[in-house]
Amino acid sequence: MAPNALFSLPTFRVLAMLLLLLSPIAAAGHDYHDALRKSILFFEGQRSGRLPPDQRLRWRRDSALHDGAAAGVDLTGGYYDAGDNIKFGFPMAFTTTMLSWSVIDFGKTMGPELGNALKAVRWGTDYLLKATAKVGTSGVVFVQVGDPYSDHNCWERPEDMDTSRAVYKVDGSHPGSDVAGETAAALAAASIVFRSRDPSYSAMLLKRAVTVFDFADRHRGAYSNSLRRAVCPFYCDVNGYQDELLWAAAWLHKASRRRQYREYIIKNEVILRAGDTINEFGWDNKHAGINILISKEVLMGRANYFSSFKENADGFICSTLPGIPHPQVQFSPGGLIFKAGGSNMQHVTSLSFLLLAYSNYLSHANKVVSCGQTTVTPAFLRHVAKRQVDYILGDNPLGMSYMVGYGARYPQRIHHRGSSLPSVATHPAHIGCKAGSQYFFSPNPNPNVLVGAVVGGPTNNTDSFPDSRPFFQESEPTTYINAPLVGLLAFFTAHP
Repeated sequence: MAPNALFSLPTFRVLAMLLLLLSPIAAAGHDYHDALRKSILFFEGQRSGRLPPDQRLRWRRDSALHDGAAAGVDLTGGYYDAGDNIKFGFPMAFTTTMLSWSVIDFGKTMGPELGNALKAVRWGTDYLLKATAKVGTSGVVFVQVGDPYSDHNCWERPEDMDTSRAVYKVDGSHPGSDVAGETAAALAAASIVFRSRDPSYSAMLLKRAVTVFDFADRHRGAYSNSLRRAVCPFYCDVNGYQDELLWAAAWLHKASRRRQYREYIIKNEVILRAGDTINEFGWDNKHAGINILISKEVLMGRANYFSSFKENADGFICSTLPGIPHPQVQFSPGGLIFKAGGSNMQHVTSLSFLLLAYSNYLSHANKVVSCGQTTVTPAFLRHVAKRQVDYILGDNPLGMSYMVGYGARYPQRIHHRGSSLPSVATHPAHIGCKAGSQYFFSPNPNPNVLVGAVVGGPTNNTDSFPDSRPFFQESEPTTYINAPLVGLLAFFTAHP
């Protein structure tokens, strides 16, 4: 059979078993375009700063208009990463990178939503440009606004914030190669997005990405060592900063085609551990993403010097699929990718994005992946990715969509301050730090629907879900869950 067939004949029995395991709970057809529209709309609910006239989630208002004042800089804008009111630079940069990758690979199938996706990317990059404005002159990158402990001690709307908006930075004496590297990756990826759409903006993004990467590489160290109290345990870098340096170099190579980044990648592949934890991908661990991204060059026949990354990418595929010898990723009885820890959907969407992206790269190169005696085709990888998307949208044992506002049944009590408290329009008076607690503990549904938000979902392998605000690991949405999902939904909009 051709590589686009679902499986090759020698492996019919193995993959037939996998298909049975991954078959939908219900054969419900999904409106992927509607889900795509809502997944992008979610980012408008996470906006910080002064909202634009075309803001569509009208229950939100301007917030955090003095961010950066404590450091004498303008750090307004950007995104709140989840259900709190802190602006964490590390996950925000990763979110921006994945939104950009979604547009780069799948923008052609976004239809009328492409414009909104571009706005979502730009809302992130405009902020990252502010956060890195002093990197060239003062060697400073601002990486966080807001004290997480005072913020997490309150339950209040972003419009009412009266907690500390302390500003945190990394510099030559207090390095943060991880957060700076991810920021460079985000700026470089976004420069590709805007290359033909806004050339001057694209050039600015790429120039800044080069400067930020140079800073990250020259002053090596993990930002959680420099800023432990501010970033741990919230977005503490457990995996180390090496992968972000290689990730940033990969995006800079893709964006600039400069030989220096190709040579950097080859020279530092072993030093920066490109082959480590190849089945992990998320805001803290870029290894699988590095290998998939660089492998496209190999599959297109342009870069045999990157062949080891292609081997690692194949290893990622073989470690991820069920039924393959020695898999490193579990699946729940309902067919959901499952990894221990909180906010499991971040793994579901990020890993599924890589499966789909690699499927497309393999398909264009007319290639397959060999996992021992099993041959995995591009069509099968698409099937696995689609199964995960369909689970999120409602094809699961509970028959519930994990995307707020999509389908007949979805989470009603998500762990999100702005969504759970009365809007400024309905309750203009200030709601203080502890006054919001009554809404946090209320059994009532959230009064404001955060359309498109995908929550953390089941965090065990029983497919169970408590629709309750205190269970934040299950009920809290994040920007980095949605960002890869944008690309997935865009593809399945055109290929249902």
